[in-house]
Amino acid sequence: MSVTVVAGESASQVAFSNDSPLALIAGPCVIESEEHVLRMANAIRDLIGGYVFKASFDKANRSSVSSYRGPGLREGLRILARVRALGIPILTDIHEPQHAAIAAEAVDILQIPAFLCRQTDLLLEAGKTGRVVNIKKGQFVSPADFANAAEKVASTGNHQILLTERGSSFGYNNLVVDMRSLPIMAATGYPVIFDATHSVQLPGAGRTASGGQPQFIEPLARAATGAGIAAIFVEVHDHPEWALSDGANALQLDRLGPFWRRLTAIDKLVKSFPTRDFPSA
Repeated sequence: MSVTVVAGESASQVAFSNDSPLALIAGPCVIESEEHVLRMANAIRDLIGGYVFKASFDKANRSSVSSYRGPGLREGLRILARVRALGIPILTDIHEPQHAAIAAEAVDILQIPAFLCRQTDLLLEAGKTGRVVNIKKGQFVSPADFANAAEKVASTGNHQILLTERGSSFGYNNLVVDMRSLPIMAATGYPVIFDATHSVQLPGAGRTASGGQPQFIEPLARAATGAGIAAIFVEVHDHPEWALSDGANALQLDRLGPFWRRLTAIDKLVKSFPTRDFPSA
């Protein structure tokens, strides 16, 4: 199955398919300011070309009540709509069922956060919008069981579904990536994405904030690309040490170009082989 997004008539298309060239979803974790979002969106496009820009208008799942969450629904969507007007497709998180229809007016992909991937009402409302829905696999969900989340969205008649791996809980404050999950999820027929930055997160390791191990972003991304997937998801920041959310596991902006060139070289080699057989989900 292939899912394609395009932000207006003049924009380049971004296609997601497990057998097509690797696509990229990239951007800062949260909208920090309008100026920062526009600067980051243009900088990433200058480095990569066609891609999907990601930023959240609200980060409802923060370690501390004092943590920065974002500008909120209306202001955040206004800012993201400015990026979309540049011809760059947009992905953003929704956390409540009533957010779905509103967000769908301004963005191309609605993302279901990992901790909410079993929330039936949220999945159904996202599906009803007709927009592409990216479901992030909860750290507590097996790859085989994850098909149930996709079925909830598909029950609305919307089959524009993406499935994202972002690591599984491994004791306290740690995640591990089981690469078997990628072909298992691909057996559903939906495009599979690997979230290379949240997979190196150390949840809650900083007491009031999550830690991270960004030195492992590329090794894990290379392994996932070698498994044959549709896209890489990576949170990018020009100054991770100043980021208002998830800077500890973000990729430095100036490393994105070389990082992407290496991944696309691996992807081209892997997909030059005959079609792969996936195990049953």
